[in-house]
Amino acid sequence: MRTLVLGGYGNFGARICRALARESAIELLVGGRDARRAEALIETLDSAARTTAAPLDWHAPDLGAMLKRMGVDLVIHAAGPFQDQPYTVARATAQAGAHYIDLADGRRFVCDFPYAMRAPFLAAHRTGISGASTVPALSSAVVEHSCKGWQRIDTVDTCIAPAQTAPLGVATLAAVLGYCGMPIRVWRDGQWQEDRCWAAPQRIEFARLRPRLGALCDIPDLELFPTRYNVGERVMFRAALELGLAQRAFATLATLRTVGWVRRPERWAQWLHRLAPAFNPLGSRLGGMVVRVTGLDSAGRPTRRAWHIAADNDHGPEIPCMAAIVLARRLARGAALPTGAFTAAGMVPLADFSPEFERWGMQTDIVDELGDDAPVNAMAA
Repeated sequence: MRTLVLGGYGNFGARICRALARESAIELLVGGRDARRAEALIETLDSAARTTAAPLDWHAPDLGAMLKRMGVDLVIHAAGPFQDQPYTVARATAQAGAHYIDLADGRRFVCDFPYAMRAPFLAAHRTGISGASTVPALSSAVVEHSCKGWQRIDTVDTCIAPAQTAPLGVATLAAVLGYCGMPIRVWRDGQWQEDRCWAAPQRIEFARLRPRLGALCDIPDLELFPTRYNVGERVMFRAALELGLAQRAFATLATLRTVGWVRRPERWAQWLHRLAPAFNPLGSRLGGMVVRVTGLDSAGRPTRRAWHIAADNDHGPEIPCMAAIVLARRLARGAALPTGAFTAAGMVPLADFSPEFERWGMQTDIVDELGDDAPVNAMAA
């Protein structure tokens, strides 16, 4: 299967290329505008003989024809940020008669994808999947695993806690700054309400990390989960930076944007990206994630359950790549995926992530919590 990873030498694309280069059923194309960077990555891969640099610009008006001439069977789009992108790559991929997977976590990009792209992928008899990343691919897998058989889900609270020293791409930082302080709709107290991103951080507890301050971020789960899982009371997603100083700085920036003193903080992405390593000695290489759910279990008993993952040695950025890797392997090995356009929610069961967690030495825990701070029946994997 000829697989083009667009943005293949970037922060996430390179990780996907390293994983797929080991697959004998995949012929890999490392795509991007800089052929030299693509070639440099290829020299580090396990199977450079089956890997080729594919210099191209996804803005090109003839992208669909280019993909078709290249004989591409699957495009993995890792060239973010996705928040303000049109569906140019997805449309070109469908036009070329290929499958499509992206790592988008932009709320509108992912949530609108099935409606915008259903017809082109149905016409091509191919599969298009958006959001094959930590959210909503992994987060939905955790909710479905944790709440299997439950009578009701009342709340879903997710928090991602990156390690201070983990590599962070400029595009990702620009996307985060782009919605800092912006108002968004959230499902809270059983109704849609407005809140502001990165404002009012709260203390979050983790199984294997120290407590951190976490603040609201705008991601697809906030819109997808209330309906998908019929959540009664609340769906919340927060990000918790390791350094409290950095978290409070984002909260301050959110306030400044709210009052109109700052208009486009994403313009600072390059500068902040260069500044961030100076603070690395104050942090660590340990990051993680927690998904807490409450509701009624199969017997109708009130239940609160938390799923945790801890990623050491700066391996946290591998997590957003895992769903795309799993789906690509599935296609390469001849497994059928539904035809049309979909979000990645529910596409990859939690069990399919487990080998990837083990590969990177990541620790997971499921904790049934009774009362405010009373963990029982902790199970580690």
